[in-house]
Amino acid sequence: MNQPILAFEYRRSRAREVALQLLFQHDTNADVPRSVIQQFAQRRLKMPPLVDYCLTLYDGVLLHLSSLDAAIQAASENWKIHRMPIVDRNVLRIGAFEMLSQTPPIPMAVAINEAVELARRYGSADSPSFVNGVLDRIGKSQIPKDHNAPSEASHAGA
Repeated sequence: MNQPILAFEYRRSRAREVALQLLFQHDTNADVPRSVIQQFAQRRLKMPPLVDYCLTLYDGVLLHLSSLDAAIQAASENWKIHRMPIVDRNVLRIGAFEMLSQTPPIPMAVAINEAVELARRYGSADSPSFVNGVLDRIGKSQIPKDHNAPSEASHAGA
C-alpha cells in the first residue's frame, strides 16, 4: 500500500485522539471558548487537514449529540449513557458519528476499529470489547447493508 496514504490514516487516528480529548473536556467543562478549542487542536496536530478533521468530529458529535446518544443507548445493554465512563461514552460518540452522521460516512469496520483502538489506549481493560459490541449493534441496526460495499465509482479505475 502507498506509504503517504498509510501515514495520513495514522495521522487521522491522531486527530480522533485529540477530538476525544476535546469531547472529554466538554463533558467536564462545556464553557471553554472556541478559540481555546481551536488552539488546542492546532498545537497538537499542526497540519490544517488534521485540525479540520478533528474539529469536524468534535463539532459533529456535539451537533448530533442527542441522536448519537439515543443510538448508543438503544445499543447498550443495561447501561445508561450518563453512567458510562466519560472515555467510553465519547469514544462511542465519535464512532457512531463517523458511521451514521459524517458525510461521507466512514465504513463501519474502519469506524469500529478506530474506536476500539481509542478505547484500548484511553479506556479501561473492558472498554475495547464494550465499544466494539455497542458500535457493532449500532452498525447492524442502523446502517444499510450496502453501506460498506465498494461503490461503482471505486471499480471504474480497476
